[in-house]
Amino acid sequence: MFSRILNYKIFNGNMRSLLDYIDRFDKVNIVSGNPQVLNSGLKNEKLFKSFTDSNAVIIPDGIGTVICSKIVGEPVEEKIAGIELMDNVIKQCELDGKSIYLIGAKQEILDNCIVNLREKYPKLDIVGSHNGYFDLKKCDEIVQDIIKKEPYAVFVAMGCPRQELFIADNIDRLNCKILMGVGGSFDVIAGKVNRAPKWMIKMGLEWLYRTVKEPFRIKRLGEIPVFIIKTLIYNKKS
Repeated sequence: MFSRILNYKIFNGNMRSLLDYIDRFDKVNIVSGNPQVLNSGLKNEKLFKSFTDSNAVIIPDGIGTVICSKIVGEPVEEKIAGIELMDNVIKQCELDGKSIYLIGAKQEILDNCIVNLREKYPKLDIVGSHNGYFDLKKCDEIVQDIIKKEPYAVFVAMGCPRQELFIADNIDRLNCKILMGVGGSFDVIAGKVNRAPKWMIKMGLEWLYRTVKEPFRIKRLGEIPVFIIKTLIYNKKS
């Protein structure tokens, strides 16, 4: 069920088995395990503890992670994109009458994201939201609002490592079932950014499409070879 990469346990099943596995938890932190996120955990003790905690599930969200699973001889069954998992969870929330809470992005993006989610899932209960522009050390009002609203799932879209730090700092206080950092997913849902064509996603080239569309992402590409090299070195030693 897991591939061991650099002392991380990466879920290596398919989407259906992942949803079934998540359902077993009382509370779960879903970590979008792309090289940037996982490298951040290797540099930050708090994040590493959060990612490797018993209530965390790391998904193989990134071609670099998929490559590394092959390097260690434990290939994942499929790449699982965070936005696709988020959509599956939201779909199930609508069916089950469970609520969600959204944190992140600019207010305009967040508002459009909510409009589009309600159009796609008319019965979805979005109990609260807040943009991503706040001090992580002074966010008690937001945390208290989440506690009051009692959502089933909280999606945090503030980029790495900000969203992961918010979750690590507050997971013990929050009374939700699912917490998940979802990066730029609100931008996609809001219609500001398009996902890559299906053929590119299938071939593991979504990173290339996103970089062409958003050149600022080119700096993040460096995280992929760094993570692969670390995996190669660690795997050779072990």
